[in-house]
Amino acid sequence: MTIDPFDHDFERGLQNRRTILGDEWVDRSLNNANAFNADFQNLITRFAWNEIWGRPGLEFKTRRAIVLSITIALGRWEEFELHVRAALRPGAEGGMSPDELKEVLMQSAIYAGVPAANTAFAHTQQILREAGHSLAPTQPGSVPHPGVGRAGRTASRPALHYTVREPRNGQLPRRTIVLSHALGMDLAMWDGLANLLAEDSRVIAYDHRGHGGSEAPEGAYDMAALADDAARLLLELGTGPVTWIGLSMGGMVGQELALRHPSLVQALVIANSSSGYPEAARDGWKQRIATVREGGIEAIADTVMGRYFHEAFRATHAGTVARWRRRLTSTDPVGYVGCCHAVGNVDTTSRLPSISVPTLVIAGELDQGAPVAMSQTIADAIPGARLVVLADASHIAAIEQPAAFARAVQLFL
Repeated sequence: MTIDPFDHDFERGLQNRRTILGDEWVDRSLNNANAFNADFQNLITRFAWNEIWGRPGLEFKTRRAIVLSITIALGRWEEFELHVRAALRPGAEGGMSPDELKEVLMQSAIYAGVPAANTAFAHTQQILREAGHSLAPTQPGSVPHPGVGRAGRTASRPALHYTVREPRNGQLPRRTIVLSHALGMDLAMWDGLANLLAEDSRVIAYDHRGHGGSEAPEGAYDMAALADDAARLLLELGTGPVTWIGLSMGGMVGQELALRHPSLVQALVIANSSSGYPEAARDGWKQRIATVREGGIEAIADTVMGRYFHEAFRATHAGTVARWRRRLTSTDPVGYVGCCHAVGNVDTTSRLPSISVPTLVIAGELDQGAPVAMSQTIADAIPGARLVVLADASHIAAIEQPAAFARAVQLFL
């Protein structure tokens, strides 16, 4: 109880109500209050908008998504429309894009039922049209999963498997980004970063020859061949110059691509990579090739996982490590050996000063496969390149430290 004549509970709730629904709607509601419903207006303002919306545990956008989901499930369409309209207000606190609204409706289709979601889509589309959003005709069969992208294979050989994620904001791509994976992995290692960057960019991920869904030609590959693979992929897709993000082997391919096909690269991120190995390390790659030829990839799998992920990560993320161990051992041995030959013989250090595009080099402080010194060599050789060292990261830094890796990339972009 308070003797203060100023009703803080009501005023706090009213402020939240205005923030979420907008002044126009709230003013109209208050102006329509009368002797019969004023008590109710007071109640919802103090309790719904202060006691619930005023709690700091969830941000406004999350609370709105919860409200939308529940109103769909209960068929409370007037309240649903109110929050959809409010969410689409330009600059609204807790506002939502059409893409975010769509994801709430998709989620509701599973947990509230398809009929409810179908009605929600109908209401939302009408509101979007009223708000001036263009809803272009689209065939359902042509729509890829936004968290995976549209899959394809190059017509040129060896055929390369790739995916393309178009910008989710519905605008023209701010840029085209290509993600290039590490030895023994595949394009799925980039899922987290790819989905983040696809908010406003066209994002292409692909499997190197001998990996994933790409062909594995016989023979020993070299880095020039892998770079030429990348070039013909970009030419087939008509990308123009791209921002290349490559990790380990993918970073080596990026270096060679920028040197052999400079017109195709406008910016470069080289992560956990090398521009050349000392003779002892080259002998190690020869030994790895011999071991795989004799005993298969299984014979090296545990050793590779030990170098890819540091001990603490392996202990706390055993399921993730097991997933990538399965991916490694399911890689075509011919393709794996061919790429081992390319990686073991990488040699770009003396040519790196010729790279003239903006370059970010990322290293993991715990990386044994490509120690920080190797990344420093790359950064020192490329004019204007910047080096970022990620704490608590080993070789596959994009998986061990996804948030820090993404932050470094986004700041660079």
